[in-house]
Amino acid sequence: MVMVKGKRGQIIRLNGKFKLDCTNPVDDGIIDIKKLEAFLKEKIKVEHKVNNLGNKVIVTSDKKTITVTANIHFSKRYLKYLLKKFLKKQELRDWLRVVAHEKDSYTLRYFDINNDENDDDED
Repeated sequence: MVMVKGKRGQIIRLNGKFKLDCTNPVDDGIIDIKKLEAFLKEKIKVEHKVNNLGNKVIVTSDKKTITVTANIHFSKRYLKYLLKKFLKKQELRDWLRVVAHEKDSYTLRYFDINNDENDDDED
């Protein structure tokens, strides 16, 4: 992984490997991992163009995880934006959230709705 300082002093990664853990939604049958992989391949922009991945960005999937390997500047925040966009398109944004589990990975988790229901019952 190569790191370079950007314009404002922030650190930019040139080589990055990010993991998306979709274990819970895939086990419940809510998300199809192949659809998510295809969505990312279609929507990731390289040099300001979609469908321009080439060898610069590689998207692969296992049974429950997706790995995005970038050989160019690629922001983890951009990956989170695309995940949220996919969830909104599938109408799952109200039920799932994207959480940074580790430095180089995201996890899809359910919102904790049980606490809200218990608070209403006590009143």
